[in-house]
Amino acid sequence: MLSIRCILLSLLFVWALQCSATQKNQTLLAVKTDNNRITIQPKHYSVKDKEIIIGKGKFIDRINSTGWAYLEIRTSQKAKDEDQAYGAGYLEGTLTADLIYSYWFNTAKGYCTDRPNVCQQLKDYMTTNKNWIKSKLNESDPYWYQVGLYYKQLDGLYDGYMRGKSPSTPDLTWDDLYWLNALDDLGDLSIALYPSDISNRVLGSGSCSALIKLMPDNKDILVSHATWSGYETMLRIQKRYSLRFRKSKKSNKLIRGFDMSFSSFPGGIQSGDDFYLISSGLTTMETTIENYNDSLWSNVKPVGQVLEFVRAMVANRLADNPTDWANLFKLHNSGTYNNQWMILNYAAFQPGSPLPPRDVLHVLEQIPGHVMHDDFTGHLINRTYWASYNVPYFPFIFNVSGNYEMEQIYGSWFSYSETPRARIFARDHVKIHCDKCMLHLMRSNNYTRDPESRCDCSPPYSAENAISSRNDLNPANGTYPIRALGHRSHGATDVKVTSSQLFQQLQFKAIAGPTQGSNNSLGPFCWSKSDFNDKVSHLGHPDCFNFKPVLHQWSL
Repeated sequence: MLSIRCILLSLLFVWALQCSATQKNQTLLAVKTDNNRITIQPKHYSVKDKEIIIGKGKFIDRINSTGWAYLEIRTSQKAKDEDQAYGAGYLEGTLTADLIYSYWFNTAKGYCTDRPNVCQQLKDYMTTNKNWIKSKLNESDPYWYQVGLYYKQLDGLYDGYMRGKSPSTPDLTWDDLYWLNALDDLGDLSIALYPSDISNRVLGSGSCSALIKLMPDNKDILVSHATWSGYETMLRIQKRYSLRFRKSKKSNKLIRGFDMSFSSFPGGIQSGDDFYLISSGLTTMETTIENYNDSLWSNVKPVGQVLEFVRAMVANRLADNPTDWANLFKLHNSGTYNNQWMILNYAAFQPGSPLPPRDVLHVLEQIPGHVMHDDFTGHLINRTYWASYNVPYFPFIFNVSGNYEMEQIYGSWFSYSETPRARIFARDHVKIHCDKCMLHLMRSNNYTRDPESRCDCSPPYSAENAISSRNDLNPANGTYPIRALGHRSHGATDVKVTSSQLFQQLQFKAIAGPTQGSNNSLGPFCWSKSDFNDKVSHLGHPDCFNFKPVLHQWSL
C-alpha cells in the first residue's frame, strides 16, 4: 500500500515520516520564513509576521484506481518569481518523491548501462550545454529569464525530492532529475554523438498519434493525443501549474501562459509526451518525426542550443498566439527530440461561427538544423481535420530528413499519405460527432481484421498498424520487415481529449494504459500475463491497466 507522509513541524525544518494510512490526498504550502528559508507546511498552517506563502501544492494518488495521479501547484504573485519557481519545484518534489524514484528506476537508471559507448560523450555534452545556458541567463530578456526560472524549478524539485522521500528511498542527484526530464532529447542526442551505434534504434517506430477535428457547423473543435511509448513509462501524473511569473525581471506583466494543465510523469516539470492546455488560449501537442539523414546530426552542438523540453515550456509560457509560439520554439534549435508540433488557438474560436481565415491552427516541424512552420487554418476549414502520425508533412523536411529514402526502401510505411495511420484517419475522422467518438477512434485497434493493419509480415498483420498500437500482442516468433512492426513492450499508453468547453477549465478526458482496442476486443494489458513481466522494470505500476475514461476536476 502507498503511505501518507505526515508532516511534523519545527521552526526551520520539516521532516517526512511514514504513517500507516493509505495515501489519498495531500495539500501542502511552501512558506518563506522571516529568515529567508523556504519550508513546507501543512495546508492549515498559520502564517506568522514577515512570512509569505509562496504557493500551495495538492497531490492525489489514484494510480491503482484510474491509472493517474493528479498534481496541482499554484503560486502567489506576491512572491518573487525565483521563489515561485523554486517553491513550485520544492512542493512537487516533496509530494511525489517516492513516485519520482520509481519512474527514474524504471526509465533512466540503466540509461548509461545500455549505451556504454556514448555515455561519457552524453555527460560531457550535457555539462557543456548546461554551463553555456547558465552563461546566457539574462533577467531583462524574457526568453532567458524564463529559461532561468525553469532551471530554478529544477533546483526546487531536487531539494523537495531529498526532503520528501521515504527513509528507504535512495538519494538521486540533481543531474539524475535533469536527465530524467531530458530523456526524449537524449535518444536523439545519443544517435547524434555516436551515429554508428544503432543497437537501440528502432527504425520506423511510432511515437504518438494526434488528431484535431472541426465539428459540423463549427460547433466545436476537438483535440486529442495518444502517447506511444515503452510500457516502462506507464507511471503517469496529470498536472496543473498555475505559476504567476512575470515576463522578465523588469516587467510587471504576467506571462500569458501562467496557467497550464498537461499529461506528465513523476519528476517531469514538463509533459514529455507533450499535450498542453494553456491559459493563453493555446493547446500545443506533437508527434515525433525521425531523422534518418546522419549528415544532419553535425548540426547538434552543445553550445548555442537549448534542449527541446526547455524550449517547449518557455514557448508555452511566453507565447500570445501560434506565430509567437513557433518563433519562440525555433530559437536555439537543438535538433533533438524532433517533432511535428500542432498549435491550436482556442482563443480565436467561437462555437457555431465561421473560423477566422488565419491563426487558428499552425503546424511546425523540427529536425537538426531546420525548422519549418506554417498556418494550416485553411486546411482545417477545408478538410475538417488535421492528423499527425510521426511522418513529416513539409516536403523539404520529409526529403532532407531521409524519409524519402526510407519510403523507397521499405514502402508505404514511411509515406506521408499512404502509411496505415494516415489512411485510417482519412477513413474514420468522419465518424466523429462527440468527444466519446473521438476517444473511440483514438483508442482504435482492430489489427487482425482491419485491412489497413495488414503488412508483409507473418502473420500478415501488425498491432503497430493502428491509431493506438499494441506491439505486445504481435507474436514473438513472427517475422516483420522492420523491427517497429514486431513484438515489443511498446504501444499507445494513454489517450487525452479536450473540447472548447473543457478547455475553459483546462480539463481533458483521459484513459491510462495500453488500448484495449476497438470495442475492447484486445483486452487489458496485465504485467503478470505478459512475457515482459520479468524483462521490463515496472516498479509502482498497477498489474492490470483496465481503466475507464476520467475527467479530473482541478480544485486549487
